[in-house]
Amino acid sequence: MPLYEYNCLDCGKNFDVLRSIKDADKKIDCVYCSGDQTKRKLSVFFAQSGGKIVAGNQGGGCAGCSGGSCSGCSH
Repeated sequence: MPLYEYNCLDCGKNFDVLRSIKDADKKIDCVYCSGDQTKRKLSVFFAQSGGKIVAGNQGGGCAGCSGGSCSGCSH
């Protein structure tokens, strides 16, 4: 089950909640003040496996070149 980050617009605090993907954007009350003015934050992550980048962006690679013509491109 994914961990989602939320911000409470009533008290200004951030909090994390384990929720299913289908419930990620459903209304949730603040765990600190019970306020109902909460908003899901954009979460970023980075994962690496066997020395290869599998998620996220580390710059370089083909993301910065046009059509795979740069020297850092692995195509």
